[in-house]
Amino acid sequence: MQLNEIIKSRILIFGSNGMLGQRLTEFFLNQNVELLTSSFEEFSYIQEAEYKQCDITDRIKTKKLIFDFYPDYIINAAAYTNVDKSEFEKENAWRVNVKAVEYISQAARVLDSHIIHISSDYIFDGENGPYLENATPNPIGYYGRTKLASENVLKLYAVKHTIIRTNVLYGPTQYGRPDFVKWVIDSLKNKNQIRIVTDQINNPTFIDDLVQAIAKIIELKKEGIYNIGGQDFLSRYDFTMMIADYFGLDKDLVTPILTKDLNQPARRPLKSGLITIKAQSEIGYRPHSYLETFKIIKEEFNL
Repeated sequence: MQLNEIIKSRILIFGSNGMLGQRLTEFFLNQNVELLTSSFEEFSYIQEAEYKQCDITDRIKTKKLIFDFYPDYIINAAAYTNVDKSEFEKENAWRVNVKAVEYISQAARVLDSHIIHISSDYIFDGENGPYLENATPNPIGYYGRTKLASENVLKLYAVKHTIIRTNVLYGPTQYGRPDFVKWVIDSLKNKNQIRIVTDQINNPTFIDDLVQAIAKIIELKKEGIYNIGGQDFLSRYDFTMMIADYFGLDKDLVTPILTKDLNQPARRPLKSGLITIKAQSEIGYRPHSYLETFKIIKEEFNL
């Protein structure tokens, strides 16, 4: 047996109470790794995992946690993700999405830790999507600007890093607010009328596909930028119709509208989505079909 086969990787997950963080924690708990999870809250949703509370906007506490654990990999699944509030709470959004990445990078550079950072298709303007990894960013909202800035921080500090860009994350998580699919299901089951945009195009990302991609990046020690998304590009309205069809819900409750009808504070990239050819060829990324993901959600939630 080789030495690298018996030494466990040490993995630190920031944002472990979030949607992606929960799924990552559940996955790595069953792998041969040393795992430490951390979020802003005093408690951990996944109690089987070792957990330490940390506000990543506190430079001293963040760096101490990293130095104490000495991770091989730091998965940054923490973010300020409220797109509209970002337009008003700019300082908060910048502290969580940019300054915290600086603090993580400062510590990671000392320890030679590899950062896996979750970014977004919101770094693009949505004029000419879907996008490849080498497309030119042009964010049209403050949230997108913070996510682009966070990517640039990793490059500036010249740490080992992998940037994963993703979009419209959905899938079964036990705790926290519902994802888009669960929200649609709950709304239509409760006979609520919902308005869904027809002019936002994406390839929604199943959370377990993203977890598998992260695991593969760690296994293969891949650096650089990778797009991770679903198989097909479709409008949010068409996605909603697929959900309603699969779960046998009343599609008449869904009203098609345009994004401008919502009068949201932040502009949205409309023709977006992420091309995943690089991930498919370099890490063997194979996303589930949308119908397969609905089956998994139905089984996990007993719907």
